[in-house]
Order: sequence, then C-alpha cells, then structure tokens
Amino acid sequence: MEVNFSIISTAIVLTFILDPFGNVPLLLTILKDVDAKKHRRIIIREMIIGLVILILFLFAGRNFLNLFHLETTSVTIAGGLIFLIIALKLIFPPSEGSNIFASTGEPFIVPIAMPMVAGPSALATIIVMSNKNSENLTGLFLALIIAWAISSIILLLSPLFYRLLRTKGLIALERLMGMLLLIMAVQMLMDGLSEYMRVFIGSLPN
Repeated sequence: MEVNFSIISTAIVLTFILDPFGNVPLLLTILKDVDAKKHRRIIIREMIIGLVILILFLFAGRNFLNLFHLETTSVTIAGGLIFLIIALKLIFPPSEGSNIFASTGEPFIVPIAMPMVAGPSALATIIVMSNKNSENLTGLFLALIIAWAISSIILLLSPLFYRLLRTKGLIALERLMGMLLLIMAVQMLMDGLSEYMRVFIGSLPN
C-alpha cells in the first residue's frame, strides 16, 4: 500500500479490522432480547452511525496526526503493532464470558455502532491509513465504503450465517482472518523499521 495504493486490497484489510464474522455471535447476543422484527432496522441504523464516525476519522485523522507532530515512520510501525494486536486477538480470543458489551433493551450507538463497528482499532487504523495515503483519500474512502458494505451485509445475514456455520465455523473463519492479518502486520512492521533504519543511517556523520 505504500507504493501502489489498491482499493481492493485496502478494503480487504479494513474488512479484517472490522471483523464482521467475529461480531456475528456478539451481535446475536446483544439483540437476543429485542423483537426479531426490529433487528434489521437496528442493524442498518447502527451501521450507518458507525460509518459516519469512521468517515469523520478518515478525513480529520491527518489533522489529528499533524497536531501531535507524528512522523510517517512512527505511524507505519504503530499501524503494524495495531494489526498485530488485532490478529493475535483473532487467533487467540479471550476466554468465554468476558463479553462486556452485552446489554438489555434496544441498543443505540453503544455497543454496535461503537465499539463494534467504529471501535478503537478501526479508528486508529483509519487514521494510520489516511496519513500513509494522504494523496489517495478518495480511494481510501471507497475502500472504507466497500469494507463497510461487506460488514453490513454479513451482520444483516448474521442469523443465516450462524445457522449455516455454527459457532465452530465462525471461529474457523475468524482464525483464518487473524492469520492473514498477522502476515500483513509483520510486513508493515518490517517496512516501518526498514525506513527508520534508512533514515537513521543516513543521518549519521560520515
């Protein structure tokens, strides 16, 4: 993504970050006490709110980084660490019963729009990508829309996916997404560290 920006590959990465398959069981848990007739309306509303939040961070993220005088190399390494943490959580999820998002009644913004959709990891990733691809914000916006649309469709079809894949199938998909994201995290860290070493060596006196 540093040399040739790709909307499709960026959309795939963002889909991994949004982790729709991993959110299916959580979404079903949150909505289990809500009238089934309201599920589709609630999911659509919360996904739209989450998208608005993500877009705000996409276009304001660069100003946020400039405010704290963050360098591109630091942002790249930070992004790799973010991906690494997310990947490890996908591959080695926390023990059952640790869900802090369960609630009663109809949810509004929390916990579906935030933090399920626009969570800390997604927002941080958007900021990192907007800084790394400041000349391709339109493409990044399209990638975000694609990833959001894929996630929305999966969450809207969450009852069907759960019936087809069951818990073990969803876990297997989540592990696969985690492994792919782990590879991307390692590559991103290597790119950032290589750039840092190049700048460091170049700054040394002859």
